[in-house]
Amino acid sequence: MSLATPMTFHCPYCMEPNEVEVDELNDIDVMQVLDCQVCCQPIEMTVTGESGNLSVQVEQENA
Repeated sequence: MSLATPMTFHCPYCMEPNEVEVDELNDIDVMQVLDCQVCCQPIEMTVTGESGNLSVQVEQENA
C-alpha cells in the first residue's frame, strides 16, 4: 500500500499546473521548497489536512 498521494497545484509565478506526490505520514504541516516543473522558480509548499482530505498551499519563495 502506497502512502504517497499525487496532488496538483498551480505555480504562483507562471500559473502552470505542477504535480507532486505527498507522503501522508511525513509531509503534513511541513513547509518545503521545491522548483516549478515549468519555470524552475522556487515555491514554498505546505500540505495541510488529514489523510483523505489534504490540500496544498503554495506561495512564491521570494515574496
